[in-house]
Amino acid sequence: MAVYERETKTVACLECPPEPPPAAPEIASSMDALPPEASMVLGPEPQPESFEVFTGTAGASAKREYERRKVRRETRIRDDHPYLGKLILAVSDDPQSTRAWATGARGEEILGQRLDKLRLSGRGIHVLHDRRIPRTRANIDHIAVCPTGVFVIDAKKYQGRPSLRVEGGLLRPRTKKLMVGSRDCTKLVDGARKQVDLVRSALEDADLGGIPVRGVLCFVEADWPLIGGAFMIDGVHVSWPKKAVENLLKPGPVNDQTAQHIHRTLASSFPTA
Repeated sequence: MAVYERETKTVACLECPPEPPPAAPEIASSMDALPPEASMVLGPEPQPESFEVFTGTAGASAKREYERRKVRRETRIRDDHPYLGKLILAVSDDPQSTRAWATGARGEEILGQRLDKLRLSGRGIHVLHDRRIPRTRANIDHIAVCPTGVFVIDAKKYQGRPSLRVEGGLLRPRTKKLMVGSRDCTKLVDGARKQVDLVRSALEDADLGGIPVRGVLCFVEADWPLIGGAFMIDGVHVSWPKKAVENLLKPGPVNDQTAQHIHRTLASSFPTA
C-alpha cells in the first residue's frame, strides 16, 4: 500500500518506516575544539550596562516656583485691573515671599557651579543637584559623594554673618542656636538633619549602611570673617562654598568604584525635582 503525492509526484510506502532526517553537522561541544581565532571572537560574556546618571540642574525647582508665583501675581493684577494692570506692575515689586525663591535659586546655582567644576576635575567627586524627596514637595539642594563619604549640602543665600550662639549653663539647660546676623535660623539645622537621615536610610536600604553621611549648611555670599568662621552645630557643618568644597577633597576609605555605586543608588532614590 502506498500513497501518491500529486504535487511532488512521489510515492510513499505506508508500511515502510519514514527515512530519518539527515544528520546535522557536528558542532564542537567545548572551547578546546574551537580554533584560537574563534575564542578571540567570542571574548568574555557581556556585563550589564549601568544607567547614565543625570546630575540635575542646581536651583531648577526654586526657579520654577519663582516663575510660577510671578506669573500668577501678574495674571491676578491684570484680571483685577484691566486698565491699570500694566502700570501697577511697572511701579510695584514682587512680594518678598516670591523674591525669596529667586534668591534661593541663585544661591543654589552659585554653589552648584563650584561643585560641577570639582566633578569635572577628575578627582573622584560625584554630584547630584536639586533632588526630590519622594512623597513630599521638598527637595535636597546638593548631594556630593567623595572619598570620605556623602555630603548633603543645603545652600542658603542670606545676608548677615552666620554664628553659633550658646545659651544656658549652670542654672538652665544649655542650648545652641544658629544665628545669621540677628536672625535665629536654628530651624535650618533641623531641616539639614532630616535630609541626612533620609539619605542615610536610602543607603541602608541598599546595603550601604556603613557609608558616613554628613550634613552641610552652606551660606553663599554671607558676611563671613576673613579668618575662621566655620563651625558645627548638632552634627551639621556650617560654612561657605570654598570651605564646603575643601572638605570634599580630603582622602578617605571610599574608592571611586564604590562612590559611583553610591551615586547611582542615590540618584535612583532621589529623582530630579
